[in-house]
Amino acid sequence: MKQARTGSRLSEGCSSRLMSRSVAPQVISQTPLLPQQPDSALARRAAVPLPPLRYNVGGLAVHVTVLFFGMLKDLIGRSQDDLELPEGACLETVFEHYASQFPRLREMADSVALARNHEFAAPDAALGDGDEVALMPPVSGGAAGSPPWLAGAGEESSWYALTEEPIDIQVLKERLVQGEDGAVVTFEGVVRNHSGERKTLFLDYECYVPAAMNKMREIGRQILETYPIRGITMVHRLGRLEISETSVAILVAAAHRKPAYEASLEAINRLKRLVPIWKKEYFEDGEVWVEGEWETSVPRSMGTPQ
Repeated sequence: MKQARTGSRLSEGCSSRLMSRSVAPQVISQTPLLPQQPDSALARRAAVPLPPLRYNVGGLAVHVTVLFFGMLKDLIGRSQDDLELPEGACLETVFEHYASQFPRLREMADSVALARNHEFAAPDAALGDGDEVALMPPVSGGAAGSPPWLAGAGEESSWYALTEEPIDIQVLKERLVQGEDGAVVTFEGVVRNHSGERKTLFLDYECYVPAAMNKMREIGRQILETYPIRGITMVHRLGRLEISETSVAILVAAAHRKPAYEASLEAINRLKRLVPIWKKEYFEDGEVWVEGEWETSVPRSMGTPQ
């Protein structure tokens, strides 16, 4: 029986068996996870069905939902897709399906991160029925919460949140500071009016919310374990931001200033490399997704760099 050709060999543990019938991927939604107006190119491409996925006889079907973020959403032409895969399929199976249709995606293989059910995962991670898969380009830089939080989670000495509303630093400070604190360091990342020689009009941030909340909590716990600080708060804003508005805020409370400064710097550096949040810059003559770089520990579609 003839086997479908792929651009690279499936990882060990991935099933290469293909069923002889074909199932056209069904588009669940063409609406991005965060409210925004799709550009005309995205709208046109979303209306065109992707080629069917073909399998060999034998094996049970596994249904997965695939999410695309940032520039990958524009490349594929949709923000979400539904696939039926053979039993034994893995994350690489999903990546290969789209890379075979979009050569640019294969060129980005060493920078595209993969996630399964809100957690980063290696290409050979097996998929189960009902799994959620995310393909994520390099980053640019929980339970649902009540307004103004899109999502929020807190522990005794920490608070992590995502919001589409302006970030109120004073509210965050009052929530964090306690009597034993002798220093509070506040970092705010704000929208600047230029990128190189181009004038920036505004920014638009997009996020994989469940994975972002998980990663922010993980970073916060590691910071608390590493530095002699008492508490930390991390909040990122999503959606459209105007010039000079705060996009991210990190507050660190400690008995002394030095560890507070050091912990704040480490927190923003790790957030920029690990949390799945993407930024699109809008100019008078166009727009562009800002491509950054994943931390080396994050699994990619071509495997984790050594």
